[in-house]
Amino acid sequence: MLKKFKDESVLAYQSGVGMWAFILHRITGLSLIFYLLLHIIVISTSLKGPDPFNNLLAVLTSPPFIIADLALLAAVLFHGLNGIRILFFDLGIGIRIQKYIFWFVILIAACIWCSTLYMTIPHILGR
Repeated sequence: MLKKFKDESVLAYQSGVGMWAFILHRITGLSLIFYLLLHIIVISTSLKGPDPFNNLLAVLTSPPFIIADLALLAAVLFHGLNGIRILFFDLGIGIRIQKYIFWFVILIAACIWCSTLYMTIPHILGR
């Protein structure tokens, strides 16, 4: 009985690039949904008037929140580019080389994220 359960468990599946792409796509998707809900709550503070909204914006432009924005950018980049990768697979393009396409997506996302980090460092350091 235990052997049958072990064979059918998630651990029995092959832990390749496709599985990690699937898991990261789901995690980033859920993270983006959470961010959108949080964003709606933040924007709704503008209904209370300009002073509370400006005070909140002052907090949101502090270095910890800029770093959180960089994490958000990483999630958006991965989720969007991986979504395009999945679209290609649905069209029958690149199925046999999905491992290489995944790493290409990671490379593009990392290049964009690193260039954004380079431009953002002065704001994080308060210069």
